[in-house]
Amino acid sequence: MSFSSRVKEEIARQQSSARHCCIAEFAAIFHLCGRIRQEAGGILFLEIHTENLTVAEKSYTLLKNTFKVHVDVMVRNHNVRLSSVRYSLLVREKKAVTLILKAIKMLDECGGLWGGFQQVHQRLVQNTCCKRAYLRGSFLVAGSITNPEKAYHLEIAVQSQQYARQLQMLSASFGVAGKIVERKKYYVLYMKEGSQIVDFLNIMEAHVALMELENVRILKEVRNSVNRQVNCETANIHKTVTAAARQIEDIRYLQCHLGFSQLADGLREIAQLRMEYPDGSLQELGQMLSPPISKSGVNHRLRKISQIADQMREGRNC
Repeated sequence: MSFSSRVKEEIARQQSSARHCCIAEFAAIFHLCGRIRQEAGGILFLEIHTENLTVAEKSYTLLKNTFKVHVDVMVRNHNVRLSSVRYSLLVREKKAVTLILKAIKMLDECGGLWGGFQQVHQRLVQNTCCKRAYLRGSFLVAGSITNPEKAYHLEIAVQSQQYARQLQMLSASFGVAGKIVERKKYYVLYMKEGSQIVDFLNIMEAHVALMELENVRILKEVRNSVNRQVNCETANIHKTVTAAARQIEDIRYLQCHLGFSQLADGLREIAQLRMEYPDGSLQELGQMLSPPISKSGVNHRLRKISQIADQMREGRNC
């Protein structure tokens, strides 16, 4: 089972104790995969159509527990080769249809269709808990999240730009600012920062998935930190070895063409130590001198030796 499926199963198990939260969550589901249909006799009925069993089960639970209505369930296998199954939940009773549509603010008090499929009615999300429930329902139907071990990416894809912006505002009310991009016929609210996704999972109360993602983030951060440290130390070692090799080459050149006896005492001492300890650090070489000198002092003397060697090479080339 994918990480995205596990998140959806977890949030589908959330059971809000407050009826207004259940209504908000069902409204989100109905806005994204519900339809108001009309039979031959002109009678309206409601249908929720989905290929996701988790969405179908959650919709059925909300309809039965929140609205106490009769629900007909139809299961169709429309592609045997792909084993693809469609679930349809139908509410046909007139009173039940009216009750539900009024509750999710798609019917006004006079019975007129409000037609709010493409926007979130503010009365549904007045409370913080209802905002959480609405976002939970939206993600359940239209959301997805990448396995955090591969990448950080969470999105909710809807067909209306206005609706996507309203979901963005709901998320922003919790301090999580997602971005919107147009992709083919969809408008996608997405987040790519690990911390944002953690916060969004917290909004939906997907705490198990949140802890799993946090564990992955911690491991990644530790691994990256170790890699950075190793790379830094490797670079320093390479720099030190390269510098030491260049210093020894200059010292040998002077030894062959000038002789150590022509060098000042301080330069001669450090040249002899460098030849004797080719792998020694500047600080270690400085401590071997009598009296000891600092790392910068050793570096100054070795640079002076390199300057003399370079001057001699230039003179010989001339």
